[in-house]
Amino acid sequence: MRGPVVVLGDTLLDRDVEGLVNRLCPDSPVPVLDETSSVDRPGGAGLAAVFAAAQAAQGAEVALVTAVADDAGGARLGTLLAAAGVRLYALPLAGATPEKIRLRVRGRVLLRHDRGGAAGVPGQPSDAVLRLIADASAVLVSDYGRGVAGHPALRAALAATRAPVVWDPHPRGPAAVPGVHLATPNEPEARDLAKTPPGGSRLSAASRSAQALRRRWQARAVAVTLGGDGALLSHAGSTPLVVPAPPAEGDTCGAGDRFASTATLALARGALVSEAVQEAVTEASAYVAGGGVAAALPAPVRAVAPAVVTGGGDRIGAGAAGEVVARVRAAGGTVVATGGCFDLLHAGHVATLQAARQLGDCLVVCLNSDVSVAGLKGPERPVVPQGDRGRLLAALGCVDAVLIFDEPTPEATLSWLRPDIWVKGGDYASGGGAETLPESEILARWGGHTVVVPYLDGRSTTDMIAAARAGRGSGGRPAATLDPAEAVAQTVVRSTAKGAR
Repeated sequence: MRGPVVVLGDTLLDRDVEGLVNRLCPDSPVPVLDETSSVDRPGGAGLAAVFAAAQAAQGAEVALVTAVADDAGGARLGTLLAAAGVRLYALPLAGATPEKIRLRVRGRVLLRHDRGGAAGVPGQPSDAVLRLIADASAVLVSDYGRGVAGHPALRAALAATRAPVVWDPHPRGPAAVPGVHLATPNEPEARDLAKTPPGGSRLSAASRSAQALRRRWQARAVAVTLGGDGALLSHAGSTPLVVPAPPAEGDTCGAGDRFASTATLALARGALVSEAVQEAVTEASAYVAGGGVAAALPAPVRAVAPAVVTGGGDRIGAGAAGEVVARVRAAGGTVVATGGCFDLLHAGHVATLQAARQLGDCLVVCLNSDVSVAGLKGPERPVVPQGDRGRLLAALGCVDAVLIFDEPTPEATLSWLRPDIWVKGGDYASGGGAETLPESEILARWGGHTVVVPYLDGRSTTDMIAAARAGRGSGGRPAATLDPAEAVAQTVVRSTAKGAR
């Protein structure tokens, strides 16, 4: 593959809630579901990207171009996609993250609850997004009818790319751009989109729908998926190719995404369209027979813990951060973010935070959770738990919101937050410039910038902890008689008092 495999389209947050039903509701004759477990996952184009990343050859890059809202659901999607190894190129999204919640009993869907309201308007793609599409080895447009596939700038980029384009349409979405290599509607979608009149056999109707769409969209080929009966491929010539499917029974949720992602990867490797469709039919059938999305979801995605919930005020958490960022963006302001462990808040931290806040109209601090700090610094850290660290930071006048994340790096958080400026202090200032920051590549996805600010010499959390453990306290009881955090607290209080409100 000469470039990344790109998935473009609308992403939703899906949640499967498993439970047991043993009684009816006393005030209405409906079953009561007692929840036993739940799993969050990316849905829509996000699920297609997760499948592509899991199926791609080792080292192959899978990128997702989608619209993400400034809310807790958007933050959750960023974390899940990062766990799947998908690089997120997010467009701003007005409104809320769409969610689909399936209430299930013994693997069967009892009820589906959709929320998130009407589709918002996706924002403009960055230059990095347009270059991504131009350099792709293949592009899958996974349209769920919420606006991304209809964005004029993205459609122009899709029409201009030399990469094979697979278009998985939606009845509420736009027509495929002219010249796509393969369109993959299912049987009802093809019949609806082509306005195929009733009559004739099932294969005859599917063939007429496929031919009509191929002519209308100027597509090289259209494959109509027929569920357990495989697919019908209409390409050059009047005789369609029918690809039968192996027998399979099970949960079909996500089978269309699996079909489309498999065909896209095959085309990226140089396969013929007929070969790509045959491979996709086989893979989609195996997916259904193997247990569907519950079994196919990669282990790192299933293992992602629920979002961190912490007390300490309304300025802590993804919801708080999203509200601040949305308000500043709506006013045309500049969003600034910084991050770190902030284990023992000291004057060096405060100086960095104050300098960062002066660069824009809000400051969001991305705070490493206790799990993240322990992974980075060892089992004896942090000294101060994340709840207290978050409350201390939120109490500073220069901090507008605190967002806690579990991963070793803030990539997932940044991909959702999309700050205009990312700030680092300390050793980076003399280490070769902001271009050496690992976050620089991430910020470039939406046109953001990384900067460094001066750091107060002689301030170090590690040194403070070491001094406390060595018995070098200052004031009050001898440090040797104190807990390390308590021994250093005297210094911390003096260092931070001026920065707190």
